[in-house]
Amino acid sequence: MTAFAADVMRLGQTRHTVRRSLLPARLGRALWIAPVILALTVTTLYPTVFLLALAFSKSTLGKPFRGFAGLKHFATTLQDPIFLSALVRSVAYALTTSLLQLTLGFLIALLFTSLLKAGRVLMSLVLLPLMTPPVMVGVAWKLILAPAGGLLNGTLLKYGLISEPISFLGHPLLAWLAIAVADLWQWTPFIVILCFAALSTIPEGVHEAALVDGANAWQRFRHITLPLVAAPLSSIYLLKLILSFKLFDLVYILTFGGPGFATTSAGFSIYRRAIEQFDVGRAAAETIVYGLVIGLAALPVVRIHQHFERRES
Repeated sequence: MTAFAADVMRLGQTRHTVRRSLLPARLGRALWIAPVILALTVTTLYPTVFLLALAFSKSTLGKPFRGFAGLKHFATTLQDPIFLSALVRSVAYALTTSLLQLTLGFLIALLFTSLLKAGRVLMSLVLLPLMTPPVMVGVAWKLILAPAGGLLNGTLLKYGLISEPISFLGHPLLAWLAIAVADLWQWTPFIVILCFAALSTIPEGVHEAALVDGANAWQRFRHITLPLVAAPLSSIYLLKLILSFKLFDLVYILTFGGPGFATTSAGFSIYRRAIEQFDVGRAAAETIVYGLVIGLAALPVVRIHQHFERRES
C-alpha cells in the first residue's frame, strides 16, 4: 500500500512537471494568435455588433441610438417593394454575370494555356482593365455610351446601323446591359488569371497519355480538363458571385439607380437610405437582410464546391 501511494505521488509530480513545462509553449502560442484574434475582433465582431445595435434602434445619421425600435425596421424592410425589387435585381445580376464572366474567363484561359509562353505575355496585357480604378471604369463607359458624342453612338451612326442616337443609360434593359458590359470588362481579367492558375496545375502527362489512347480535343476537355478544375472553378465562381453582390460603383457612376429605380441595386438602395434619407437604423436592417440573402444564394455554390472536392479526394 505504501509503495502504491508513493507511485501515485510520483505520477502526480510528473504530471505537474509536464504541465509546468507545457505552460511556456501554450503561452507562446497564445501570443502568436493574439494579433489575429484582435484583428478579427476589430474588423468583424465590433462592426457586426454595431450593425445589429443600429438595426434594432431608432438611429439617424446625426443621432444614433435614440431609442429601441425592436423589429420595426425589419418589418418595414420586408414590406418595401422598392427594396425587395432591388434585392431581386441584385441576385439575378450577380448569378448571371458571374456565370457569364466565369465562362468567358475560362475560355480565354484555355486559349492562353494552349499558347504556352505567349500566354504568359498576353496575361500581363489582360491585367490592364483590372488595374483601372472602378470609378474610372464607370466614367470611361459613361463617355463611350453617351448619346451625344459617345464613341458607340458615333460609330453606329457612321456606318448607318442606327438613324438616331440611342440613350443606352436611359432604357432600363439597356442600362443593365451597359453595367454588365462595364463589369465584364473590368473583372473578366481577374477570372482569367484564376482560371489560368487552375489549368496550370493539371499535369502534362495526363493529356499526353489520353492523346496516346486516341482521345480527341473534346474528349480530353470533357473527361480530363473539366473534372480536374471543377473544384477550383466553383471557388472562382463563388468569389466572383460575392464581388457581384457588392455592385455599387458602376451603378453610382453610370445610372445613379435610374431610369427611375430600374437599375437600383440592393447596395445602392442601402446607400441612399443611409446617406440621402439619413435613416441609418433602417439601412442597417436592410444590410442584415441583404447579407442573409447573399448567404442563401451562395450556399448552393458552396455545396457544389464541397461535392467536387470530395470527388477529387
